[in-house]
Amino acid sequence: MSVKVLVVDDSALMRKLFTETFIRNGFEVASARDGEEALSKAAEFRPEVITLDINMPVMDGITCLSLLKKVHQCPVLMLSSLTSKGALVTLEALALGAADYVLKPGGTVTRDISEIEKELVEKISALAGKPVSRTARPVRQAAAPVSRATPPARPAPASAGDIQYVFIGVSTGGPKKLEQILTRLPADFPCPVIVAQHMPAQFTAALAKRLDNLCHLHVVEVSSRMRIEPGHIYMAKGDADISLLKNADHIFARPVPASPKHLWHPSVDRMVESATGCINPANMLCIQLTGMGYDGAAAMSQAYQRGAVTIAESENTATVFGMPKELIQTGCASHILDSNQIASKVLNICKIAGVV
Repeated sequence: MSVKVLVVDDSALMRKLFTETFIRNGFEVASARDGEEALSKAAEFRPEVITLDINMPVMDGITCLSLLKKVHQCPVLMLSSLTSKGALVTLEALALGAADYVLKPGGTVTRDISEIEKELVEKISALAGKPVSRTARPVRQAAAPVSRATPPARPAPASAGDIQYVFIGVSTGGPKKLEQILTRLPADFPCPVIVAQHMPAQFTAALAKRLDNLCHLHVVEVSSRMRIEPGHIYMAKGDADISLLKNADHIFARPVPASPKHLWHPSVDRMVESATGCINPANMLCIQLTGMGYDGAAAMSQAYQRGAVTIAESENTATVFGMPKELIQTGCASHILDSNQIASKVLNICKIAGVV
């Protein structure tokens, strides 16, 4: 069954290119040239997904996004430019409820969108709840066997001990979920939090700055080697991976070049794998949030088998139930929770562990 997509862009060329691309991939398409027309088209066409440009005359994308929920509710995919200004506006859109974004190649207008066609089609299909073609997994040590049935949550096989570090992996829909969870952690929260959010570098820097203004804890992007300390949230730098290491009695985080062995970056699997190499997994709490694909499931399930506590976001609230579903299907999710329950559970787990 095809997906109904509404393309909103002030450029006639871009509307034509996107429309041709989507029709070629089996989607049913309508288009609008500005935010005002998009509102009327959304009410009439009832799309399953909307692609929304940010910079438009008459009514810009941000204004349109704020009004769309009154007209027709469906996932919105923002089309953004890879600039500092574009990152800030895109994060504002994600905070307002946009589900995800795609970067326009070459800026606002381009004749070649072939390089983002696969990403566009996969994200639209995922947001519409349609099957997405699965990319072959890299060959590596296998995680726990994956069952087709979804196992229930279960406690970690070993005593969790004192939770001293919190790790979060997230992709599609992540900024809003991170804001929802991290802003609820108090200033005296005793565990450092390390986050891998799939994003380019311009965006992770802007996201860290935005969260730092909203959170009680200090949020910093890991752009160089730095010591991991309580009272801080560490955001992995985009277009790279984050690796943890131990020196004497201290844990450090550093950005490292994106590994070709991992498909998504910053890689959640690589972050957790490096952590278990220098931290007792029984001292780790790993949280798998919304996102396409399976990044994080293998490393978190292996950490769980060695005593870590794990939380997977439920299908009820996940923008895309890919990454958390993969963890759940390994049978290695200690807790399966709606996103609005996760912060309370984190505080509860830390309290039980005797650290708050």
